[in-house]
Amino acid sequence: MPPPKSDPVLPILPAPKARLIAFRNAFLSGALLLAPLIVTIIAFSWIIDAVGGTFRPIYQDYLPRPLQRIPFLWDLIATGVVVLLVTALGFLSNYVFGKYFLSIGERAIQRIPGVGAVYNSVKQIVATFGSQNKNLFNKVVLLEYPRKGVWTLGFLTNKIQGEAQSTVGTETWTVFVPTTPNPTSGFLLLLPRHEIIELEMSVADGMKMIISGGAVVPPWAGGPGALQPPAR
Repeated sequence: MPPPKSDPVLPILPAPKARLIAFRNAFLSGALLLAPLIVTIIAFSWIIDAVGGTFRPIYQDYLPRPLQRIPFLWDLIATGVVVLLVTALGFLSNYVFGKYFLSIGERAIQRIPGVGAVYNSVKQIVATFGSQNKNLFNKVVLLEYPRKGVWTLGFLTNKIQGEAQSTVGTETWTVFVPTTPNPTSGFLLLLPRHEIIELEMSVADGMKMIISGGAVVPPWAGGPGALQPPAR
C-alpha cells in the first residue's frame, strides 16, 4: 500500500516580519483615510492664498501692525467677501438681466407667425395650471353637457353655497368645463349636486385627457362598467 499523503506544512513567518506587515497595512489604511482630507486642505489653502493674497495689498496697510502677523486670517476673510460679492452679482444677473433678456426673447418669438400663437397658448396654460394654481381644481367630475345624453369632463372648483347657488333652491356645485385642446378657456356651470358624478381619476389625468382630445385615456383599476351613473 502506498504511504498516506500528509498535509503540506505552511511556512511560519517570524514574529518581527509579521509585525512589519501589520504595521505596513495599518499605515496604508491610515494614509488612504487621510488623503481626501489633506487634498481638501491643500486645495482650500491654495484658493484662499490665491484670492485673499491678491487683495491683501489693498487693505494690509490699513491694519494695525499686530494684526498683520496673521495674514491667513485676513486672506480667509477677503476670500469670503469675494465669494459673497460674486454670489450677489449672480443673483443680480438672474433677477435683473435675466428678466430683461427673457422679455426680449419673448417679444422676438411672439413676432414669428404661427409660433407666437402657440407660444402664447402654452404660456397661458402654464400660468393657469402652474404650481401657484395647483389647488384650483378639487376633483374631476362627469356631467351631461351641452345636452342630455352627451357626457363631458369638468373640474369641480367649489362647493360653497353663495348667493347664486342658494338662489337655485337646491345644493348646487360650481364646475369648470374646459375646451379642447386649449383648457385655458371654457364654461362655468352651476349644477345641482345630483347631476354631477365624481370620478376617481386625478386632476392631472383629467387634464391630459382633455388636452389630448381624448387620445390619452388614463388607466383605471375599476374596469369597464364598474361605475354607474346615479339614478335620475
